[in-house]
Amino acid sequence: MSTASKDAPPPLPEPLRVAVADSHTHLDMQSGTVEEGLAKAASVGVTTVVQVGCDVKGSRWAAETAAQYANVHAAVALHPNEAPRIVHGDPGGTSQPPGAGGGWSRQGARTGGGETALDDALAEIEALAALGHVKAVGETGLDHFRTGPEGMAAQERSFRAHIEIAKRQGKALVIHDRDAHADVLRVLREEGAPERTVFHCYSGDAEMARECAAAGSYMSFAGTVTFKNAAPLREALAVAPLELVLVETDAPYLTPAPYRGRPNAPYLIPLTVRAMAAVRGLDEDAMATALAANTARAFAY
Repeated sequence: MSTASKDAPPPLPEPLRVAVADSHTHLDMQSGTVEEGLAKAASVGVTTVVQVGCDVKGSRWAAETAAQYANVHAAVALHPNEAPRIVHGDPGGTSQPPGAGGGWSRQGARTGGGETALDDALAEIEALAALGHVKAVGETGLDHFRTGPEGMAAQERSFRAHIEIAKRQGKALVIHDRDAHADVLRVLREEGAPERTVFHCYSGDAEMARECAAAGSYMSFAGTVTFKNAAPLREALAVAPLELVLVETDAPYLTPAPYRGRPNAPYLIPLTVRAMAAVRGLDEDAMATALAANTARAFAY
């Protein structure tokens, strides 16, 4: 495959007959205009998206975009890797966006602003979370993949603060959990999870899916569930209660097979929906119907 074809958007999939929502996307990091992206998605039956912010600037943009488009709902937060950057500068040893789960403004490393700077950023996130068209606080959580040990305290403090914001504002909590399953579950137990909690880009196994289900947490599956090496994810999807399952792109990342590595966007959701239906032994319409209802319930729209 040539470099050009690797960078080319995948073709439009066959449209879904039952409309669904992309429960987690980053329109601000995708090519083309918002209007183009939404129209392309709607043409294949993806009629609603949740636009997720990862820093103050991105969260402002998410809120503004949701205010402008009726079929866009916003989630606002400081990404787990953003909190230590604010406090310390670049403690994880990387100034790169975090790959899956990115979407923040590309500012690179910065001078640490200390705890006060983190408090100021969290206050702005809470002000945004109070807006009616902002339906969730996230993505927040823990990321042990990109943040080094010296950044863990700031990351956990930020996560706990976001949990409290979600509860105070009556919004869903959207969790980023990368290589941090046990610690994420521990913090949720200690703080008490909001009534509506979503594990974005679910990456745990079947045992963790049972624990999430017992807590009533939603599990949102991305294109990763289509990857050949993702048998544990498919096992998790197989045991998750159908009423707690969502679908997402996390675009522009995690493009589903057979287009892995090419740019992702909400219009590719049908590929993941069909893969999920196969795992569950459901027909595509039944899977889509459940996903649409679950997403509306999770985000209260």
